[in-house]
Amino acid sequence: MLNFMNTLIQITDSINGFIYSNILFWVLIAVGIYFTIRTGFVQIRLFPEAIKVLSEKSHEGGISSFQALMIATASRVGTGNIAGVATAIVMGGPGAVFWMWLMAIIGAASAFIESTLAQIYKEPDGEIYKGGPAYYIEKALNARWLGVIFAVFLILTFAFGFNGLQAYNIASAFEHYAGDNYRIVALILGVILAAISAFLFFGGAHKISTWSSILVPIMAAVYLLVGFVIFFSNIGKVPGIFVQIFEQAFDYEQISAGFAGSCVVWGVKRGLFSNEAGMGSAPNAAAAADVSHPVKQGLVQVVSVFIDTLIICTTTIFIILCTGQYEVGGKLNGIPLVQQSVSTVFGEVGIGILTASVALFAFTSLIGNYFYAEFNFKFITKNKTALMIFRCFAVFAVFIGANSSLKLAWNTADILMGFMALINCVAILLLGQYVIRALHDYTVQKKLGHNPIFKAESIGLDNTDVWK
Repeated sequence: MLNFMNTLIQITDSINGFIYSNILFWVLIAVGIYFTIRTGFVQIRLFPEAIKVLSEKSHEGGISSFQALMIATASRVGTGNIAGVATAIVMGGPGAVFWMWLMAIIGAASAFIESTLAQIYKEPDGEIYKGGPAYYIEKALNARWLGVIFAVFLILTFAFGFNGLQAYNIASAFEHYAGDNYRIVALILGVILAAISAFLFFGGAHKISTWSSILVPIMAAVYLLVGFVIFFSNIGKVPGIFVQIFEQAFDYEQISAGFAGSCVVWGVKRGLFSNEAGMGSAPNAAAAADVSHPVKQGLVQVVSVFIDTLIICTTTIFIILCTGQYEVGGKLNGIPLVQQSVSTVFGEVGIGILTASVALFAFTSLIGNYFYAEFNFKFITKNKTALMIFRCFAVFAVFIGANSSLKLAWNTADILMGFMALINCVAILLLGQYVIRALHDYTVQKKLGHNPIFKAESIGLDNTDVWK
């Protein structure tokens, strides 16, 4: 069994390295730069406008911009912000941090494009809306077959790959307390997580949005408070840390010696996993929002990317780098590394706080991930019996994930995410022109002092379900 597992890890390692080093790395950067230029740096230029949009209310029964933001942030802000950042630093060195930041800034433009597209091509689903890449691929590109392929990859990525990974990270957070009884504890946690997940998965989109809007702000506030204390306790080290990050980010000799395992690739890979910009996941939440103009939700998703990487991930970065508990290429990695780092300031209490934070981070990710997966399952089939069976499998994946292998879990999630991201990048490159037109329509109305209201015909479209 052990040999089989090792073989699987080696195979997934090879596939992973090829996808990211040779294809996805260049595609994501190129797409992000392209849309940054085409939109006139919309992620920076209209950021104040994005903050204003968050306060807008939805119509009766609908999901507001803020709730859609919390669903997207629930998925984005997970253990990837803790374990993923730790892995990037240990495997790629502090230089990986710079590339994570860069991916967030550049990728925010891609997030704007894909989320606005999701709004343009959304369709009613009872009291709320549903949409995302599968839907705009079908409607705008007239390629339902490609939409189905995307939906399958997303379901496998989020309902099984990522949710299994989140369950694993929750279990690993309790390893410090479990000791030799870790396997028994992981089994018990798997059962508990599966039970709670079943309650939410079978509860529908409104229950998911309600819980996300409550838990995500609490989760972020607690973790940020811990980070602030550690940051200011080590304020004298901060200038040197920045020097270290930028020096290693551009250590061309080291990068060229092993690009696949360099700080560049690790930063891009973990940055993508964390903020999901351009990956095609957040548009599923963006489509659910009830807004007067699609651009509004595109701007909101820019905020989500920045919250994820520039705030939450950066908190983890300084927790690790300020305390100096890491070793590049060392065995101490993931959640245990961050726990040990926090303990240098807060002691055993800090480990308890971080364990609770990790559990909450991972749990909110479970919620957001499932939300995405269900909308894409409904794209493939509307059969209610099939949906119930899918929900059961999604719950089971949570249980299995709590008892899985770290390396195999990361590799599987990365590969699935990579294929999904490639399909979405092609789609948004082909359809981005409609978002550029919608952005122009939005800015013109704002200059006239209006609250922008969207009509599909104003940008030359007649194949939308909502914006007649």
